[in-house]
Amino acid sequence: MPISLTCAIVRIMAPVTWGIVSTANINRNVIPGAHASDKVELLAVGSRDRARADAYAREWEIPRAYGSYDELLADPDVEAVYISLPNTLHCEWSIKAMEAGKHVLCEKPLSRHPDEVARTFEASDRTGMLMSEAFMYRHNPQTKKLKELVDGGAIGELRLIRSTFSYSLYDESNIRLQTAVEGGGLMDVGCYCVSGSRLLGGTPTAAKGEAWYVPTGTDWAFAGVLHFPGDVLATFDCGTALPNRDELEAIGSEGSLFLDDPWHCKKPGIELRKDGAVERIEIEHQDSYRLELENVSDAIRGEGELLLGRDDAMGQARTLQALHHDARGS
Repeated sequence: MPISLTCAIVRIMAPVTWGIVSTANINRNVIPGAHASDKVELLAVGSRDRARADAYAREWEIPRAYGSYDELLADPDVEAVYISLPNTLHCEWSIKAMEAGKHVLCEKPLSRHPDEVARTFEASDRTGMLMSEAFMYRHNPQTKKLKELVDGGAIGELRLIRSTFSYSLYDESNIRLQTAVEGGGLMDVGCYCVSGSRLLGGTPTAAKGEAWYVPTGTDWAFAGVLHFPGDVLATFDCGTALPNRDELEAIGSEGSLFLDDPWHCKKPGIELRKDGAVERIEIEHQDSYRLELENVSDAIRGEGELLLGRDDAMGQARTLQALHHDARGS
C-alpha cells in the first residue's frame, strides 16, 4: 500500500523590532513582557540624555541607546515604538513617530483633548502606520471574561458599574501631580475607571464630575458619574491622596461581578455574587503588558487586528474631557 506523506508548511514570523521613547518608570512594567515574548524584539531606547540612555540600555539589556528621541525614530531597524512620555507629549510624539515610519503603542491616557486624538489618527491614516492606546488591562483574559459574562446575562440586565483606583502621592514635584503635563488623579488612574465603565456600558450620554483641587492645580481626589444608553449608570472615584484601592464591579438585576484587581491583573479572578452565594471564577495569570505588545505586533505582521484603535481612543478622550470640564465648571 502506498504511503502518502502530508507536509505542513509552518510560517515562522520574525519578531517585530521595538524601541522605547523615554526612560520613564512605567517601562519597568513593560520591558519584562517584551523580553519574554517571541513576537517582540526590544531593540532600542531613547532618552534626552545619552549617558542616561546608555546606562538604561545596559541595565535592561537593550542593544541600542540614543541620546534623543529623534535619533531613535531615525533608526531604520526599529519598526514600532512604545511611547511613555508625559501626557501632554503623547499625541505630538505619536505623530512624529508615525511620520518617521514607526507603528505606535502610546501609554495611556493618549489625551483628554479629542481634537488631538483625531489628528493623531489622521496621521495614522496618512502614513499607514498603526496606532494604539496602551490600556494594558484590556488585553488581559480577566477583562475579556468579565465582558463575556456581562454580555451573556450572567447578572441579568446590567444596571450599575462601580469602580475605583487610587494611591497616595504627596510629592508636588512628581510629574504625575503637575498641571503643566496634565497630571492629577483623573488622568493618571481615573482614566482606567472611565475605560472600564465604557467597556461595559458603551458610549456615555452624560458625564458629571466633582474634584478636590489642591493649590498646585491638580485633582487629588475625583468622583464621577456616567450615564449610558438603557439607563445604565457608572460611578467611580480616583485620586492621588487616598489609600491604595482598585476595584471594578458590574451590578445587574440578578447579581454582580466583582474584580478585586481589575487594572493590574496580578491576582486575577472574578467573584459572581448571586442569590446570596459567591462563586469565584479563576483566571489564569498572564502579563498584560506582554499581551498588548503582542497584539500590536500581530497587527503589524497581518496576523491579527488591533484591540484598541481610533474609536476607543476617541471615546475615551471625549469622556475625559467632559468629566474634566464639568468638574471645573467650564
